[in-house]
Amino acid sequence: MEMSNKKIDIKQLDIFALIEELSRQQARAVASPSIQGKTSVDAVVRAIISDALKRCPLSRYEAAAKMSDILGVEITKSQLDSWSAESKENHRFPLVYTGAFCHATGDKTLARYIAQLCDGYFIEGREALQLELGRIEEQKADLEKKEKLIRATLERIRG
Repeated sequence: MEMSNKKIDIKQLDIFALIEELSRQQARAVASPSIQGKTSVDAVVRAIISDALKRCPLSRYEAAAKMSDILGVEITKSQLDSWSAESKENHRFPLVYTGAFCHATGDKTLARYIAQLCDGYFIEGREALQLELGRIEEQKADLEKKEKLIRATLERIRG
């Protein structure tokens, strides 16, 4: 049974179906033509950075300036160029800059890829709220079971 056709109803929230669909979406986001076939993490990160900068409405100078503002550290266009160029093997993108890069470019593919490397998921916005609601519903169900067990035990003790 293909789960991608399954509609997720918040009243009948299936957390695992939601996570599986998010995983598929993230895999598609990382599988752009310029990233496909890359074998090393370094090559994929460079391709993701390059793609994000190409899609970004800001120039590389503006993206670097925005990152600088966010980080409080000077980031230059030259650094962005080095982090995205395959020929600059000794210039690797610092992981601690990921959030600033995603905010500056408006592209979260890099964060999604990092989550995938850790066998995790990058979840935001509505999906994050739906997952939290699912957790709350599970906790409620667990508490109701415990309450019934305690009430039954009290009845046996009284009886």
